[in-house]
Amino acid sequence: MTTPTLVAGIDSSTQSCKVVIREAESGALVRSGSAPHPAGTQVDPEAWWRALQVAVEQAGGLADVAAVSVGGQQHGMVTLDEQGRPIRPAMLWNDNSSGQAAADLVEELGAERWARETGTVPVASITATKLRWLAEHEPENAARVAAVCLPHDYLTWRLRGSTAIGDLVTDTSDASGTGYFDASRGAYRRELLRHAFGREDIVLPRVAAPTEAVGELATFSSRAVLGPGAGDNASAALALGLGPGDVLLSVGTSGVVCAVVADPVADLTGTVAGFADATGHYLPLVATVNCAQVLDATRSLLGVDVHQLADLALSVPAGSDGLTLVPYLQGERTPNLPNATGALHGITLENYTPAHLARAAFEAVVCGLGVGIDAVRAVGLEVGSVRMVGGAVRSPAMREIAPSVLGIDIALPEPGEYVADGAARQAAWVLASGAGPAELPNWSAPVGATATATPAPTVRAAYARAAPHYLDRQ
Repeated sequence: MTTPTLVAGIDSSTQSCKVVIREAESGALVRSGSAPHPAGTQVDPEAWWRALQVAVEQAGGLADVAAVSVGGQQHGMVTLDEQGRPIRPAMLWNDNSSGQAAADLVEELGAERWARETGTVPVASITATKLRWLAEHEPENAARVAAVCLPHDYLTWRLRGSTAIGDLVTDTSDASGTGYFDASRGAYRRELLRHAFGREDIVLPRVAAPTEAVGELATFSSRAVLGPGAGDNASAALALGLGPGDVLLSVGTSGVVCAVVADPVADLTGTVAGFADATGHYLPLVATVNCAQVLDATRSLLGVDVHQLADLALSVPAGSDGLTLVPYLQGERTPNLPNATGALHGITLENYTPAHLARAAFEAVVCGLGVGIDAVRAVGLEVGSVRMVGGAVRSPAMREIAPSVLGIDIALPEPGEYVADGAARQAAWVLASGAGPAELPNWSAPVGATATATPAPTVRAAYARAAPHYLDRQ
């Protein structure tokens, strides 16, 4: 009997590192492991490396694995000196310190130029804005920067065992979220880097093709081939096999709405980011900062667990009897309000209860996803099937409230580690490319239930009244 070829996919997310080992031909799961990341919006990159080592050990090691790829949180700014040492903690995508820098960059060059040349109008999450913040607030650190990379680039580099910054490599999907890369041309826009950071004499990771082997592991007692990796959303889309007309809702630390399309998208309003995907196509995307963490904060406030929070939410009717939560607990990216705070509207003696607050929190998160769907439609993209994944989807309240508030049926793939799975699928693709025609392995896309509910349009109408800018794309 032939021993199956194994591949590994790594998901280095905001909250944790996950590793999956799968069979290259079938995609069957063999084993897995995970380890937490430190909390916060600025993290020492070495913490990601330590977590990866723990997760690999839990997954039984990589000695028998033929190829590895890394999917990672997008936009995070990792700055390295000439020796390849981190200069300061990485600023993560959800660090809103650079909100003013983003506004300044848009004012200086205009939203249209940014959208036309990079597909993205700067907001606080984008790497270029963090570089502007660094130049303005930490000039001594800025002067030491010899290379800038993203979280998944950093881990791929460490897996190669390299200390030379010239060996850094990335992929189109992650590069497209930096604010200084044109995905339609496949090229960095160094003049935009210079405008944001004040200099362009720094190393940027080489952008690899989707099926390119970018090196070999020099760690974990393995000589496995390394794939180029991908940004987390592109990696999840790869795992789910998204095609034209398929829209993905991801309900995790951030809320994401994205779709795979053949042509680049440039939204001059900045609501839709024109990212690339992991296959050579494009992944227009809308993201919100306040998603599952709104549910976590509500659960903590009420002193309940996730099951009790769902029970509370489902014990009151749609619309929470008039209670509306505007959930800007950490500022917001969509709409672009990095310094905003949250608010409760419509409080009465009847609805000022734990159950109503629980329901309002779920409805707030779903309304954020609704903004994304509206924005995707506004730039002319087809919305056919809608799928929803992420940790919060495990909640029966999310499965009932989402289709009710959005007024659409939603497919619910079986729970899985889709970012890590997409990275593993890319690793298998890299192997196939090396052996012959570059054909994406035909792994079965996960199939689950479909969530349906009676539409409740009054919920989004209430949000329009509570925060008009929240639904200004309707």
